[in-house]
Amino acid sequence: MGDVWLLTDAAMDRHVSPGHPERPERRDAVVAGVREAAGEALIEPAVEPADDAVIGAVHARAYLDLLSEGERRGGGWVDPDTYVVAGSLAAARLAAGATVQAARAVRSGSAAVAFAAVRPPGHHASAEQGSGFCLFNNVAVATEVLRSEGAGRVAIVDWDVHHGDGTQALFEADPDVCYASTHQSPFYPGTGAATDRGVGPGEGTMHNRPLAAGDGDAAFVGAWRDELLPAIEGFRPDAIIVSAGYDAHVRDPLASLAVTDDGYAAVARLLGSLSVRLGLGGVALTLEGGYDLVALRAASAATVRGLLDGRAAAVGGA
Repeated sequence: MGDVWLLTDAAMDRHVSPGHPERPERRDAVVAGVREAAGEALIEPAVEPADDAVIGAVHARAYLDLLSEGERRGGGWVDPDTYVVAGSLAAARLAAGATVQAARAVRSGSAAVAFAAVRPPGHHASAEQGSGFCLFNNVAVATEVLRSEGAGRVAIVDWDVHHGDGTQALFEADPDVCYASTHQSPFYPGTGAATDRGVGPGEGTMHNRPLAAGDGDAAFVGAWRDELLPAIEGFRPDAIIVSAGYDAHVRDPLASLAVTDDGYAAVARLLGSLSVRLGLGGVALTLEGGYDLVALRAASAATVRGLLDGRAAAVGGA
């Protein structure tokens, strides 16, 4: 089956604002789901925070200084949805570091699945701005680390209900990063049109599939099966990292795409099988959105099982 790595740290929960939907209990729910699905295959290494040199490959120094100053002054709001408090930067460095470790684990073949159960999330953060609950773009930081260590091409899978506008902005002109996203539309942040395909040398590397409220499993699974995963396979990446948001779930209070646990499991099986066909050691994931605790636990467990089942089936059929 292969080992399942769970990368998390309770110190991430120091990032908290009373009443905010992006709350510490989210991490607990995903941790429980991954542990349940992994069983005896579970490995839980200690998390090492990303340092500023690693984060600085993605984010501007002025932005890091701004966050540090905000924390030093006792906290505040980066935008109407996104905050810093004492402990926020330590949490964000752990979130980025955990995602890096997950990406390295599958790249090296140490894990078949490596799930970074992190907070704060990341895919709305751009080079100079945090937004949408996100401070550092965790998947982008991990992508740049992998590339610095020899991965020529990286694919980012984003099934969060919101479009990863920060991730797309960081890589839309880069021919060696493929970004594929399903997301509810029209919805925050208002980006991710199907015609957004990348710019300049990156044209053709961005693959956006907007979905409508209530589309559910059929449209969600169909988009990945028929359009997005084939595009990634054609890209031939050296690594795959998932922005694993679960706010497309039918139980989620902030969105209405109506995907079920079965939908996540089906896409995960397809992705696991694809990773074997591409000759990859596994699939890395980092937590993005998802605000119903029952859904977070069940869908993350379904994802891990789906990835393992897809990889096992592909190996067995080889």
